[in-house]
Amino acid sequence: MPKGEIKRDVLLRMTTFVWQHYKWAMLLVLICILVSSLTSLVSSLFTKTLIDDYIVPLTQTDNPEYASLAQTLFKLGLILFFGTICSYTYNRLMISISQGTMLRLRKHIFEKMQRLPISYFDQRSHGDIMSVYTNDVDSLRQMISTAMAQVFSSIITIVATFTSMVVLSIPLTLVSILIAVVMMIATTQLGKRSRAFFRTQQQSLAKVNGFIEEMMTGQKVVKVFCHEAQTIQDFEAINEQLRSSAYHANRIANIVMPVNGNLGNLGYVLLAVVGATLAIDSTLPTFSSALTVSLGTVVAFLQLNKSFTQPVSHVSQQINSVLNASVGAERVFALGDAEPEVDHGHTELTEPKGDVDFKDVDFGYTKDKQVLFNIDINTNPGQKIAFVGGTGAGKTTIINLINRFYEIQGGQILYDGIPITNIRKDSLRKSMSIVLQETHLFTGTVLDNIRYGKLDATDEECIEAARLVGADDFIRRLAGGYHTMLSGDGGNLSQGERQLLAIARAAVANPPVLILDEATSSIDTRTEQLVQRGMDSIMQGRTTFVIAHRLSTVRNADQIIVLDHGRIIEQGTHDELLQQKGKYYQLYTGNEI
Repeated sequence: MPKGEIKRDVLLRMTTFVWQHYKWAMLLVLICILVSSLTSLVSSLFTKTLIDDYIVPLTQTDNPEYASLAQTLFKLGLILFFGTICSYTYNRLMISISQGTMLRLRKHIFEKMQRLPISYFDQRSHGDIMSVYTNDVDSLRQMISTAMAQVFSSIITIVATFTSMVVLSIPLTLVSILIAVVMMIATTQLGKRSRAFFRTQQQSLAKVNGFIEEMMTGQKVVKVFCHEAQTIQDFEAINEQLRSSAYHANRIANIVMPVNGNLGNLGYVLLAVVGATLAIDSTLPTFSSALTVSLGTVVAFLQLNKSFTQPVSHVSQQINSVLNASVGAERVFALGDAEPEVDHGHTELTEPKGDVDFKDVDFGYTKDKQVLFNIDINTNPGQKIAFVGGTGAGKTTIINLINRFYEIQGGQILYDGIPITNIRKDSLRKSMSIVLQETHLFTGTVLDNIRYGKLDATDEECIEAARLVGADDFIRRLAGGYHTMLSGDGGNLSQGERQLLAIARAAVANPPVLILDEATSSIDTRTEQLVQRGMDSIMQGRTTFVIAHRLSTVRNADQIIVLDHGRIIEQGTHDELLQQKGKYYQLYTGNEI
């Protein structure tokens, strides 16, 4: 399909989605549109009756009687009033349908997002995904509430009006068809040219949102390195891309209505000339009876012609929202159709012990770039396993494989002797608590954030977890204590305090396996000593995997695994590795990692 064309399959899918959830409301909308369109048609046809059966006869009589005319006008008024009620009803219904559809779409893509693999978010900016929820979904609302009803109304109006026109006069009908065809060609050609720009506009808007989101989260870094001017310059560049694409898209789309309006006016004049000629010369013998028209027919036909060509103008008015919605629906459905996280596991962990072993594991984020090679790790339940090595050695990658954030390409990872690919992911992950290097807190109270690790935990359990990891003191110093409201990812707390809450959140879950991805990297030395005592307590009886920022924190580990470029180069206890005087010895004596 050429770039400039509206994605008809996407719009058809959108219409089908609406129909599935609002079938009866849409049927009522169609009935109201039908009645409204027919009452408008009756009004146009009445013009012929008014002129030929009332006005002309009344002008030819000496004593005109208006009672019959008044009665007929009263009936017409009732019909038009009923049509107005129907028009009001279907417009109100379409607002309800559009808002309900947006609710369902957002719910659908949000639920789908929760089932997507981590790799999906690695490949896309958060701002781009946010743009789907806001701009793209809103573009569909505009189409459903206005354009969709307009299309239904236009189809009904065109069919009913065309039938009436054929009955009244075939020659004048041919002239009206010619006018409508020219208008349709103009609308189609301009629509093709503007769609490509609307696609670029939505993509540019997503880039702007993504850039703003990055700058908001990285504002401190921007200021530290005095990059305000460069940031403004970069924003101006992508903002200009958005302005340019939006300008070209709307420039073309906005001339559709004026072009069709002028074509309609020219057609109206042409039809009036042809109709008047046929009406004036209809008594001449050179004209056949098929061409004979009355004055009332000409006037009625001019009204019908407006009803026949007006739908084309109405559709052209909505060309912006239709084109925007076509691109928006494409992006919304792309998120909704994204491949969910695959889980072929069928085993449920009933009493997990926390025995995790790696057997010749190979892994790469992409097929052509392997990052882990022949990883062999044997653990016993309750052991503390520490990973050390330089940046990019593969420490965090190993951690991500244990809970199946990513799937391995070779070898096996066993949990209590069961390959983790055979274990249900939710069961596997519930048996672990993870403290990530990047702490994230949710909007809510301190208690709510700790309870996130175990939603049915009591207040006492949450407070005990905080006390265990050394967070209780600073929490009680907060204005609201444990009921202090946090917002903006805990922006009113220090980085160390945020990290302590994340550790408490992991502690309250009380799992057999604990994973600490540089969990104390943002905590000062004094606080780290307090946390370490708490961590030692919660590590008792649990298999713990630790990525250490400071090697002094892993001296008591049962196994220390030294990684280099995705391979295990050394493995043993702290004393054993020092005796080897290898890579670990260099790291430890240099006090760097």
